[in-house]
Amino acid sequence: MQSLMLDDLDRRIVHALYVDGRAPFSRLAEVLGASEQTVSRRYRVLHQAGIVRVVGQLDTQRLGQSDWAVRIRCVPDASMSVATALARRPDTAWVQLISGGTEIFCAVRSHSERQRTALLLEQLPSSRRIVALEAYCLLHLFVTASNAAPGPAEALSPEEIERLRSSHAVPAGQPGTSIQEEDWELIRVLAADGRATYRQLAAKTNWHESTVRRRMDDLVASGVLYFDLDVDLGALGIATRAMLWMSVAPAKLMEVGQALAGHSEVPFAAATTGSTNLVASVACHDDHALFEYLTREIAALDGVTHMETALIIRSVKQNATVGPGFPSATP
Repeated sequence: MQSLMLDDLDRRIVHALYVDGRAPFSRLAEVLGASEQTVSRRYRVLHQAGIVRVVGQLDTQRLGQSDWAVRIRCVPDASMSVATALARRPDTAWVQLISGGTEIFCAVRSHSERQRTALLLEQLPSSRRIVALEAYCLLHLFVTASNAAPGPAEALSPEEIERLRSSHAVPAGQPGTSIQEEDWELIRVLAADGRATYRQLAAKTNWHESTVRRRMDDLVASGVLYFDLDVDLGALGIATRAMLWMSVAPAKLMEVGQALAGHSEVPFAAATTGSTNLVASVACHDDHALFEYLTREIAALDGVTHMETALIIRSVKQNATVGPGFPSATP
């Protein structure tokens, strides 16, 4: 992703998209106090520069499926090629080089249990370039990037946030809503561009625009479909990111997870299986800010018995966006 200096309006647009990734430019302009033409033009610049991308995502837990995370240690000089191969897969997200570039962290979001099993039990373990692998199931998500903007991206007032939230309310969906075979083309298009127009979606799915709108409303209202952002955090002033693996006393796990969810530095936290029971990512202005966060907020949490910290050296892939210099993943 390219570096671009963002001004106040740019930051407000990014924060607004965290609140409602599909808000019409007219609505964004009304809340942000700028002209629709200006907001539209600014968004196009941010999008074309690789600063921001809205992506449609499925809540796999609502679909009765499991998300997994994988931590991989490679032989010297192999981590980049392994990470690039993982990024090409449509069932991976957040492929990141950590620990000085010798390790890889990634999420696996396979909608096929057979494909996930083949990846975790056969393909990865059989690679001679991989010397250690730990796969763990994400049992409970306390916070994801879609829940709130990272601290440096927070640019809207509580009143502006509420105006945006109230503007995109949809009728209550069916609790048992599930993905149908005919939904997959719609989902694939939204994964590539969460702001695709209803006309564009209708052309891709061969549905009528009204059918697309009704189906999206149903999926969103049921919680099965939501919209997240892939953002160049460096453009928002975030220079230091890290992964935390924490061991927490079981009786305190919910309390600690909920506390992390309230920290603006934490865009992701989940209870997991494995050698530790809580994993989180942290985004800070710089190394000193990370030190301050670890020695103050984390140190104050009751129940944490052990913690390992690993800096994120490079993001190869976010939710769906592959970084510059890497082959594109198939949406």
